[in-house]
Amino acid sequence: MSDPIPLTLAEPGRRRGWLTAVIAAVFGVGIGAIIGLLVGLVGSWTAGFTAGLVTAAVVVVLLLLMTWASGRRKLWLRDGHTVVARTIGSKAVDLRTADRFELMVTDVRNIRTVGLLVGDGSTSINLALAMYSGTSGRELGILELRRLADGLAASENPAGLVFSELLVAQLRAEAKGEAAPERPLYRLGALAPTGRLAQRLRPEAVTRFVASLD
Repeated sequence: MSDPIPLTLAEPGRRRGWLTAVIAAVFGVGIGAIIGLLVGLVGSWTAGFTAGLVTAAVVVVLLLLMTWASGRRKLWLRDGHTVVARTIGSKAVDLRTADRFELMVTDVRNIRTVGLLVGDGSTSINLALAMYSGTSGRELGILELRRLADGLAASENPAGLVFSELLVAQLRAEAKGEAAPERPLYRLGALAPTGRLAQRLRPEAVTRFVASLD
């Protein structure tokens, strides 16, 4: 049994936590003020103030809980073939028997994240492989990509081998010292149209792209 390999790409920091708390507070107060104004115009200003205060508190608490859960999210590769995700609870997908492999691209605040969605039945895990902003970014390390590629190669699903070859090509590009825009994950993520929060690339498009790589 091999040691678990961490697969979490972005680690939450203290500065990010404070920034999120400030945003949650501002957003909550803004929503509360709008609700309070509407209630005040219809009824009394006392009722409006109470409604606004309650709404602001609920919104802030919900946003902070979502941020806390997101900060707790950890992913790792267990036994070389099982992807495990933990937030409040935990779930796992065995790459050998997974029935879904899809490439996910999200675009938030000019940060494009390229992820691998693995699923088995009703369980699915979105694993971030790389995050890019402009021509730079962060990617999973060499060891993580190598072990993940090995796990995907052992899949019974042919799509697993396609993604394994994609990660091997990514490792090859990194070994050559190619810049981020020349690496497969960046190029594949750039195929997704801009202006969409999250989208899946068609499996046939991913297969064609991987087949075209040297």
